[in-house]
Amino acid sequence: MSENKMKVMNARDMGRVRALQSITKPLVIAGTYAFLLLMALIVLFPFYWMIISSLKSLAEYKMSVPTFWPLQIVLQNYLDAFTTAKLGRLFLNTAYVGLMSTLLSLVITVLTAFAFARLEFKGKNALFAALLATMMIPGELFTITNYQTIYIFGWQKTFTVLIVPFLVSVFYIYLLRQNFLQIPNELYLAAKVDGTSDFKYLWKVMVPLALPTLISITILKMMGAWNSYVWPRLVANDDAHAMITNGLRNAFTDTSGNVNYPVQMAAVAIVSAPLFLVFIFLRKYIMSGVSRSGIKG
Repeated sequence: MSENKMKVMNARDMGRVRALQSITKPLVIAGTYAFLLLMALIVLFPFYWMIISSLKSLAEYKMSVPTFWPLQIVLQNYLDAFTTAKLGRLFLNTAYVGLMSTLLSLVITVLTAFAFARLEFKGKNALFAALLATMMIPGELFTITNYQTIYIFGWQKTFTVLIVPFLVSVFYIYLLRQNFLQIPNELYLAAKVDGTSDFKYLWKVMVPLALPTLISITILKMMGAWNSYVWPRLVANDDAHAMITNGLRNAFTDTSGNVNYPVQMAAVAIVSAPLFLVFIFLRKYIMSGVSRSGIKG
């Protein structure tokens, strides 16, 4: 076979490959977007149902054939939800517990991560490995031991019991330690030569460089406090210390056991709104903080 014929055949083959790629590539892209759209609909449908349910009357909600859009929009459900569940009090309780637990947890996390990342002391690696091992223990076991501890201290039905037991997070310590390890050690040695204290170096150098991770930890901690349900219901289930998730549990049930579901859905929508706003406006900080950690270690 001559060289010219081989070139012609190769050119034909390349043309067929390109033609096939021009056909399959749009199909792959279309299939990918169709799959993503389907997954998005599956994820968003519960939120859509929550919103339209909060705008229905109780009679429409109980109809045997559900409606996918309210026959009559009832905005009064939101006013009733705010007054019936005493959302103002619940918001204040949750905000107080969330802010206090987040601030104290940040202090503990920063100091602990700095110690494991920069300081040298005997048994550091073994101690850090032991801390990581606790992440494999189911949370229910911690609930049992924490409940026994707070019962001994007499902390039931106080804000202390909602704040103190979960101030230490091994995951946050690990996340921040990995970020600290990415900061060149030469900066620390140079600071020590200049006579800078460890605390000053931590505050002036490491904290600003690790700010995205700290923002991520702050957001995740606040969201965890906002969504907490089992522990507050177990140890502080009174009106004075009720968290927002617990307050919505029985606030809309009358004496006969009937539940006003549209009003309850309106309350859930109000409570969920801050988390949606946090995720929408601060999602880049969450992703940035997580992506900057866990690379070295």
